[in-house]
Amino acid sequence: MKTLTVFTPSYNRAYTLPRLYKSLCEQTCSDFCWLVVDDGSTDNTKELIDSYIDEGLVQIKYLRQENGGKQRAHNTGVGVCDTELFFCLDSDDRLRPESVEIILDTWKRYGGNAKVAGIIGVCGISDSEPLGSWFPKGIELSTMWDMYYKYGVKGDTAHVYRTDVLRQFPFRVEPDEKFVSETTVYHQIDQHYILAVIPEIISICEYMGDGYTRNARKVTRNNPKGYMRLKRLKFEMSTSPLLKLENMTLYLVGACLAHSVPDAVKSSPNRWLAVLCLLPAFILSKTEFQR
Repeated sequence: MKTLTVFTPSYNRAYTLPRLYKSLCEQTCSDFCWLVVDDGSTDNTKELIDSYIDEGLVQIKYLRQENGGKQRAHNTGVGVCDTELFFCLDSDDRLRPESVEIILDTWKRYGGNAKVAGIIGVCGISDSEPLGSWFPKGIELSTMWDMYYKYGVKGDTAHVYRTDVLRQFPFRVEPDEKFVSETTVYHQIDQHYILAVIPEIISICEYMGDGYTRNARKVTRNNPKGYMRLKRLKFEMSTSPLLKLENMTLYLVGACLAHSVPDAVKSSPNRWLAVLCLLPAFILSKTEFQR
């Protein structure tokens, strides 16, 4: 039984998977398996993964499902995972050779603490340069929320979670949508658990032109209900008045895009503030979020 599952949701990404696979083959620790959930690809993803399985260099499990978006693929992956830890690594990412070893060494120190849900590490644009900012020194345990809103971390971060914790917090994706931000689940976990902090780069990201990050506004337009759920959660978790104002406004941007403004204001956690934020939200929905 392996300790770590490296999970990759993939949709028509056969052109990026070889780089990720190569980085898995180069790991200094082999206590992991690779789980690929093919989200209805129409390229040669299956044939490519079959060839990797035949090579026998990495333990691989491949599943294919009807296209439903990354978060539905994530739920599928968590559902079949049989290892203690689950690390979501996108198809346009790769690992440093020492990444698995660093993750598991950290887990040996903190995994016995029932309050620790997993690990948060740095994402890089290379093996030595962070995608956003380095973590502040001296932090051993934290929530993801505090890393961003207390310690001022910028940019994406890498997340390894206990599989049993992820099963408690599946992604809720609206029937007519295909995306909801990962942080919707991660911030729910923050309210019950903490994370061990790795102040090192453990994944290297290269955002592709067809990915979610490069198309954030379009993704929001196509999935406004999920966007509303994230911004409502962040509003409820915020202690800063400015952060509450920002998230209420963005919550209402989602409502404008979903054509559900009256219901959104009525069910808002703060109706008076919602009314105040409605005009700037409407303007943003017609300008910034149409780009």
